[in-house]
Amino acid sequence: MAKGTFGERLKRERELREVTVHEIASATRIAAKFLEALENEQWEKLPGGVFGRGFVRSIARYLGLSEENLLSEYDLARGESTAPAPQKPEERIPSTPKWIPALAVVVLIGMLVGIIIGGRYAWRWYAAHRAAKKASAVVGLPSAIPARNMDSLELSITARATTQVRVRTDSSLLYDAELPVARNLQFSANDKFEVAADSSAVLLQLNGQLVTSNRTPSPPVQFS
Repeated sequence: MAKGTFGERLKRERELREVTVHEIASATRIAAKFLEALENEQWEKLPGGVFGRGFVRSIARYLGLSEENLLSEYDLARGESTAPAPQKPEERIPSTPKWIPALAVVVLIGMLVGIIIGGRYAWRWYAAHRAAKKASAVVGLPSAIPARNMDSLELSITARATTQVRVRTDSSLLYDAELPVARNLQFSANDKFEVAADSSAVLLQLNGQLVTSNRTPSPPVQFS
């Protein structure tokens, strides 16, 4: 649209209806200086955006003109067009920081190392406890059979569970092998017996009497 066309038409429509600028200003509550700026196309004196378009819409309504047509001419004259509504920026899910997977790997490795170390410690403790139990067990002679009244000793060993057994007597090795469960061995001696075995896995009888465990070595039967 050529410069001056919009302003001239607006002024012509107002004068055809014999309406003054002040009458429009009073009816629409638009300042007279803005109405004169529209008719003279002095865009720098007008507010931009929706305010200018709102003035044009109110004037068209007051003069009985098509609001859309007058707005189109206003946009063309001012070199403005309805700007499309700004698109909402796409919301992207933030990517996982690179340090999180690395931290997870480190934690997993730490847990595995802890499990391995803990397992080795537990196994060593169990092995040491089992060895100490075998090495420290001592079997004493029942008080019902005094040693001084014995001409010979008869030892019976019965395995409650399969276990390794070593029997010595009078400085001689009588037995050193694995004793199967429920298997029974019989030995004779003049002085004493030395038995190396798991005390919880064997049942000992000396001259027909059950031998009980204690912590103090007491001949004639002891674990070594």
